[in-house]
Amino acid sequence: MTFRVSLLAILAMITAAVVTLAPFQAAPAMAQTTASEDGVYQYQLGSGDKVRLIVFGEKDLSGEFVVNGAGIISLPLIGDVQARGLTASELQTRIATAYAQGYLIDPKVNIEVMNFRPFYILGEVNKPGEYPYSDGLTVVNAVARAEGYTYRADTRRVYIKHANQEKEVAVPLTSTVMVAPGDTIRIGERFF
Repeated sequence: MTFRVSLLAILAMITAAVVTLAPFQAAPAMAQTTASEDGVYQYQLGSGDKVRLIVFGEKDLSGEFVVNGAGIISLPLIGDVQARGLTASELQTRIATAYAQGYLIDPKVNIEVMNFRPFYILGEVNKPGEYPYSDGLTVVNAVARAEGYTYRADTRRVYIKHANQEKEVAVPLTSTVMVAPGDTIRIGERFF
């Protein structure tokens, strides 16, 4: 019996040492952002985002539109416009340019992001699922939305898969780990 307990204790120490020494790959804080000329980071649109378009003086052309799975929004008169990967200001310019080509004289366009893509949380949380994204969301806030950790949760690391990446990345779980719209967060199970 003592041999078995000692063997388990040694195995636990080795596992703890390996976990401590294993290098973590840092995930980017916001994968769907881009730096503008003044150094301010701006959100890039993607599938599932809902935007409010206002074409000043043209009530029939204004409204709320959703970026579809192909990254496109369909607008009156000009049809499909590629929105995925663009910031709101870049999309404004693209739409204004399209309306200026034979439809409107000097169009004034404004874009506002209404709803961001949801994020997903799974694994060792009490209520895994899809949740609405809010600006400045951290993994700790996301876990709180999912009603906390289960008793088996590994609270030392989290696995994050950004919407535009193929593989999840292990990241040390701190209060500053940010979540981006469309991210999938997985809380693993602890072993000891």
